[in-house]
Amino acid sequence: MRLVVQGSAITLSHLTHIHQLCGTSVQFVQIAQHAYYLANQPTLQPEIQQFCAEQNIDCAYVQDKELLQNFGLCVMDMDSTLISIECIDEIADMVGIKPQVAAITERAMQGELDFAQSLRERVALLEGLSEDDLMRVLNERLQLNPGAKEWIETCKNNNITTLLVSGGFTFFAERVKAMLGLDYAVSNTLEIIDGKLTGRVLGNIVDAQVKANELTKLRDKLGLAATQTIAIGDGANDLKMMAVAGVGVAYHAKPVVQAQASYAINHVGLDGVINLFTS
Repeated sequence: MRLVVQGSAITLSHLTHIHQLCGTSVQFVQIAQHAYYLANQPTLQPEIQQFCAEQNIDCAYVQDKELLQNFGLCVMDMDSTLISIECIDEIADMVGIKPQVAAITERAMQGELDFAQSLRERVALLEGLSEDDLMRVLNERLQLNPGAKEWIETCKNNNITTLLVSGGFTFFAERVKAMLGLDYAVSNTLEIIDGKLTGRVLGNIVDAQVKANELTKLRDKLGLAATQTIAIGDGANDLKMMAVAGVGVAYHAKPVVQAQASYAINHVGLDGVINLFTS
């Protein structure tokens, strides 16, 4: 394994201390401005993980075979993963009902509520809003998360197919797909009649199982093995797709997601995923 440490907080003294804890003669290799790896680490050391957590440094023990050139598919959540907002919360904020909607969102993200049920409850609260309200959220509030462009560009350069699969809405997902040049996007469609939201979602809801199914379906279409797939997400709704992927990355995620992911990124942007799989 290689030990990957990254974060803007890293100093020489941090690296020195980590190196001493490892008790190795191998030296750190710098792979980005704030990212380093240490090769030939035989075992995971909890004291290093604890030290890094205390110092706001991301730390991961990565299998040597897990390199960019060995992957062929990356499947990603949208809200709070590729973009910095939860779209439905921001739509609600535009019309003064964010607290009610955000409370349901949070319970769903923590795994306390069935996602499909929670989505229907939230969308019902949006009845009567206009497409203009959606466009305002897009133009005024939607921002890509740090490192998103760099990660997707790296995927393209390494022939990694990209899929956005979201419990959010097609109105935003298709625009994010275009912004980043993603290969595919799957999400929920809000019913809009005469320019107004009806408070309903069309078709089957993209929930945790659908996310997992979309990953395996595209994986099989591309003729890839499970070990050649990466899934990135932040909420409980992403756990099933992360479970069927070769590697699951928790991005600034809920504790329940971090506990089940292969790797967790808490202090750097999505370009930190590049550093996990670079040697």
